[in-house]
Amino acid sequence: MPDTTPLPTALSGRQKMLRLVAALVVAGAAYQTFNLGRWVGYVPLSNQFMYGVLALLLPFSFLLWPRWRPLDALLSIAALIACAYFTAVSENIVMQGWEYAAPPVAQWMSVLLWVLVLEAGRRIGGNVMFAVVAPLSLYPLFADRLPPVLAGFSLPSLDAASFYAMSNEGILGVPMRAFINLVLGFLIFGVALQRTGGGKFFLDLAFGALGHVRGGPAKVAVLSSGLMGSMSGSVITNVLTTGTLTIPTMKRTGIPPAVAGGVEACASTGGVLAPPIMGATAFVMATFLKVPYQDIAIAAVIPTLLYFLGLFFQVDAMAARNGLAGLPRKELPQIRQVLKDGWWYLAVFALLTWMLLVLNREAWAPWFATAILLLINQMLPSHRWGLNELFGFLEDVGRLFAEMAGLLAAVGLIVGSLVVTGKIGNIASDLLTMAGGNLYLLLAMGALTAFVLGIGMTVTAAYIFLAVGLAPALVQAGLEPLPVHLFILYWSMLSYITPPVAIGAFAAATIAKASPMRTGLEAMRLGGVIYLLPFFFVVAPALLMKGTAFDIVLNSGSALLGVFLISCAAQNWFIGLGAYPSRLPGVILRLLTFGSGLALALPGGALTGVSAGNLLVAAALLIAPVLITFFFIGRISIERPSL
Repeated sequence: MPDTTPLPTALSGRQKMLRLVAALVVAGAAYQTFNLGRWVGYVPLSNQFMYGVLALLLPFSFLLWPRWRPLDALLSIAALIACAYFTAVSENIVMQGWEYAAPPVAQWMSVLLWVLVLEAGRRIGGNVMFAVVAPLSLYPLFADRLPPVLAGFSLPSLDAASFYAMSNEGILGVPMRAFINLVLGFLIFGVALQRTGGGKFFLDLAFGALGHVRGGPAKVAVLSSGLMGSMSGSVITNVLTTGTLTIPTMKRTGIPPAVAGGVEACASTGGVLAPPIMGATAFVMATFLKVPYQDIAIAAVIPTLLYFLGLFFQVDAMAARNGLAGLPRKELPQIRQVLKDGWWYLAVFALLTWMLLVLNREAWAPWFATAILLLINQMLPSHRWGLNELFGFLEDVGRLFAEMAGLLAAVGLIVGSLVVTGKIGNIASDLLTMAGGNLYLLLAMGALTAFVLGIGMTVTAAYIFLAVGLAPALVQAGLEPLPVHLFILYWSMLSYITPPVAIGAFAAATIAKASPMRTGLEAMRLGGVIYLLPFFFVVAPALLMKGTAFDIVLNSGSALLGVFLISCAAQNWFIGLGAYPSRLPGVILRLLTFGSGLALALPGGALTGVSAGNLLVAAALLIAPVLITFFFIGRISIERPSL
């Protein structure tokens, strides 16, 4: 998992360098995004610009994630030299095809860059990521000596290194292109939003709207973390910002510490999956699928709503079961005043959404949103930045840039190894053969693999690995590409709330002063819907707004009712009816409720092998005993006082 600790105060020299580099990268990215070269008279080649950005950022993989200071300095200098060399010869790389036939100096520089990128990935992404990426990057050296199911074309080490360093399918492949062309702008926007007080605004807005209802602080956490997570794109950042306010407030109203941490972890995880900004991985997905980002954002709307509504239902049921009241209105901010003090955040959010989803300007949208946000910020005396705030902004941005560049350069080696060996062309058929042509076994294999990879790797790295290896097999098995890629993304995210790692839940547990493992288990229960949703929408594209309006409404309504019943069963409280009976009768009724909810949420059709009508009948038969029981419990409770 990437290191998110603050920069040490002792590294003031490195902080100054980081500020300068961040400013240069921001300026260069704006120059490239808005094609300013046509006015200046110089337009860099695409690979030249990417090598230049890497030359600025890769050295910080060794300075900001140090291991041994003398070696760190040497590695950072080597990274600068290697990337500067490729920047200088970028035109020759393109015009003379050096990725296949490079001169000796370029080949040895490629080997150097290969080693440096692997070490950068290890430092930022951890040993588990290194254990996945390093063997795969060496795969071309011995691919022809493996068993047939794993075999591919083999290359000498210098040729493999040249392909990695100088082709468009290696270090400068899809992950790096997505980062420089799309993600970079959204990282700037996310930091600017936090630094200008956006987190406090959305938190106050949520408290004003929901703080007074039963379980109010928990519902505030769901709403505020969902809003901020959508724009920050980081689970951990979201937990550590909004969680420092929501978790203590939840505890104050009687919510157990582990539950409070679980609520925040689930909300922050869901926020990163929520449109209009779904984190870096969604932009990589758009590049992989060669579709506009708006297609992915629109497709994610219904699953996001189902997930957050499921979380709201569980919080409400938990609050009703435990008699948890909201906060007194006099302690809460007034919505009118909150909007008056921070309306521009909503205006900027609306502009960003409009440019993303209507104008389809995903590359420009975050730049315009950031510019307007900072302009308004500087016009307000209470929020205006000075030099210290600007420098802090640049440091935060620079660290995020360095983190993403080091990670994605390393991940590019995965794609490059499969492309250069030719394995990428037949890996799908090999996986189908291993699964015996069984679609559901293949989905289960994919879910388990995504989850395991998500434990030790970043979400983006895990997604890219499976987008290259697993996604084509699922598409060949009859599923549509977009649902398949979203399926992989969702399952790659689940490690944030699932023990034994559950990094999002563990971060929340630190704030809540609760047991990390208990917090992880509570997060699993509260976020249980997210484990099922990917299986629903991957076989029913109507949940991703694909199909007729009737199909979309029918499937969404049925899934919503199913999520409601599943949430009630999970919390042992049927919202609107009351507590389930105790002991065995209650367990049976909860199981029936869960089964009914599952039958309602599960889409019918050819891929599931069951018609929608049969599922509806099954759901009705399962829920009928539950409703009848509650009817008689209600009559008994009403009649009891007259006895």
